[in-house]
Amino acid sequence: MAVIAVAQFAPVLGDVDRNATTAAALIAEAHEAGAALVVLPELALHGYDLGAASPHSALRAEDRRLSALAGLGPDVLVGFHEATGVRRHNAAAYLSAGSSLHTQRKLYLPNYLAWEERKHSSPGQSLQAFDTPLGRTAVLICNDAWQPMVPWLAAQDGAEILLVIANSAADVDADQVDTIHYWGDLLEFHARMCQAWVVFCNRVGTESGATFWGGSRVIDPTGQTVAAAGLWNEQILYADIDVEFARAERRRLPLLADARLGFLSRAISRLIDEDGDI
Repeated sequence: MAVIAVAQFAPVLGDVDRNATTAAALIAEAHEAGAALVVLPELALHGYDLGAASPHSALRAEDRRLSALAGLGPDVLVGFHEATGVRRHNAAAYLSAGSSLHTQRKLYLPNYLAWEERKHSSPGQSLQAFDTPLGRTAVLICNDAWQPMVPWLAAQDGAEILLVIANSAADVDADQVDTIHYWGDLLEFHARMCQAWVVFCNRVGTESGATFWGGSRVIDPTGQTVAAAGLWNEQILYADIDVEFARAERRRLPLLADARLGFLSRAISRLIDEDGDI
């Protein structure tokens, strides 16, 4: 059993130093409350509207402002705009025991309706679960969770905890998508079908005409919400998670065991041959 803290807050667009200071304060508060892991939102150090921020604000994964967050006690997951040579990535760093344990880059960058992420970031090229003091974990960044196969692949790689961080706004294209309702259904589905803990952290605040709704939550491997934050306001949400619950569910009902990965590989290869990989 471990206590996790989910910190939904409102980053200041483009002000990395101020956001890092806020993140450090939230981590310190959660540490005092006994949290073993603190989860911060997508792009927590930068804000979402990267087109309105300086491109020079992107960070290398080894930046001191990230490494400083790794030494505050708990494990930390924090979203940031990553600089890698000529490319930039919407990324998240999992920090543990004073260093970076894993960096995940967002795989699916929305480029439709009001969203134009491909202008500012390149998509990641891999997804890999990794071992943490809490259990085997995978990170999904916002739109990655809207692709049904991504959480499933993470579970096939042994992930018992799915950390989902987001910058989801409720008032952008609200006439086309009921975002809050969609997210609730998606997260419950992934928890049940992947038989994993799902930890969702969404930001709050208003930025460039978008209002972010928060609603962070923790869902157990049967799809039951065990803790939920309110809408619109900054809050640290605390919850106990036990990865043995996920392991027991997978033994009780082995949904993941008969994956037939070879069949899937052949089917996917045929589709790539016929239509390409865009």
